[in-house]
Amino acid sequence: MIEFEKNLEDALIAHDQSADASHDLFHARRVKLAACEIARRRGEGDEEVLIASAYMHDLVNVPKNSPDRSKASRLSAEAAVPILTELGVSEDKIKQIQHAIEAHSFSAEIEPQSIEAKILQDADRLESLGAIGIARTFYIAKVMDSNLFDGGDLFACNRELNDKAFGVDHFALKLLQLHKTMQTKEGREVARERTDFMIGFLKQLANETGFTYPSDSLLWIDEEKSKPTS
Repeated sequence: MIEFEKNLEDALIAHDQSADASHDLFHARRVKLAACEIARRRGEGDEEVLIASAYMHDLVNVPKNSPDRSKASRLSAEAAVPILTELGVSEDKIKQIQHAIEAHSFSAEIEPQSIEAKILQDADRLESLGAIGIARTFYIAKVMDSNLFDGGDLFACNRELNDKAFGVDHFALKLLQLHKTMQTKEGREVARERTDFMIGFLKQLANETGFTYPSDSLLWIDEEKSKPTS
């Protein structure tokens, strides 16, 4: 399996011509590690399918602000076929890998059917949460020529949220509720921990910029934790 991973890494490096540090080799490695850890904790999932789909899932990298963004996972699945065929992966497993790749994308809106597809989707979404998620959010904001945040209205109390203009707005529009989309119990547990970390970061950001964190707004909190217990 070590040689298989090396060959996949070599193929990814040869194929990837973008300068996107949020979807590079190290991102693929982290997704692979998270996927394998979820599979280990669950005691299920084909290792070869998970490793291959983790390395190949962003083979075709379409910018987030591109109108073709929703096609990226399908294009990656197609581009993976000749690579996997050359590496000797069976036709049946290639189809499983393709489905996992196609279904991992948030924008593609494809429901994962296999446990490997569910695990890969969770592993990739974990990259949007926690410390890594914070770093990637602001990196992508810079790539898209957005501001880090609105210095006059940090939490959009008197304006419409706009994550194309302000990086911090992306937390409310997507990231803080992303844990609800996790397909596995194991992925959901890690996602909740990382969501709490991000809320702590946002509260610290509020302290440092003279704002009050909107703890009464469901956009800026973990909705499930805000519900009263009986």
